[in-house]
Amino acid sequence: MNKIILITGASSGMGKSTANILHKKGYKVYGAARRMHEMKDLQNKGMSIISLDLTKDESIVNCVNTIIEKEGRIDVLINNAGYGSYGTVEDVSIEEAKRQFEVNIFGLARITQLILPNMRANNYGRIVNISSMGGKIYMPLGAWYFATKHALEGWSDCLRLEVKPFGIDVAIVEPGGIKTSWGNIAADNLRKTSGTGAYATFANKVADGLEKMNSTNTFTEVDVLGAVIAKAATGKKPKIRYLKGYMAKTTVTVRKWLGDRIYDKIIMSQFK
Repeated sequence: MNKIILITGASSGMGKSTANILHKKGYKVYGAARRMHEMKDLQNKGMSIISLDLTKDESIVNCVNTIIEKEGRIDVLINNAGYGSYGTVEDVSIEEAKRQFEVNIFGLARITQLILPNMRANNYGRIVNISSMGGKIYMPLGAWYFATKHALEGWSDCLRLEVKPFGIDVAIVEPGGIKTSWGNIAADNLRKTSGTGAYATFANKVADGLEKMNSTNTFTEVDVLGAVIAKAATGKKPKIRYLKGYMAKTTVTVRKWLGDRIYDKIIMSQFK
């Protein structure tokens, strides 16, 4: 039976790459995002697209109900949508902090809740949550973003244990540095939030660093991660975690084995 796959955040980057890979493999793909016009290319290739705003419950409910009413089921959910809100803890408004959690955690959790009954009824399902190496490490001036990714790691682990008896697998993908617009967007946001004031010097150095890293050819091609996500979504025995991308394994290993004090020194030395 051809699997029905829903990918959130399919308008760009890893989400779009994964959609293209899975479509070529013959799966029935639904791409979901706020920016419908950015998914027209997916639609032109024969994929289905649907509007989804993870900050609005009505949009989430409509997305899930529309697919289940048409297809009868959703076999695989790839929770890819998310963004990085950068700025100091002092400067970022609590309203923005809540929005970061609303998109990266609560919206993700809500769409998962709505799909789980259908998966349980079919005694089959696969949920792939796109975290980050940031779920295992930390960097300065991204407290709220890293907090959401750390939360997603623990949330996914608990979910995996809960749903396993119903034939549902949960996998986590932890990308490292990927060639997308993410770094430049985060840098722009950082400058707007903390580019002036008490933290200005440090904030601008970090923003410069984000842009510099994003402009190099060292970051991993987005299709490499697309292939990893597709494997996590459709492989017979998925791993619990997939750590892939520029500096992902190295950075996580350094933090794990050298300890937080040394990790702090290494990270801060990059911004002197």
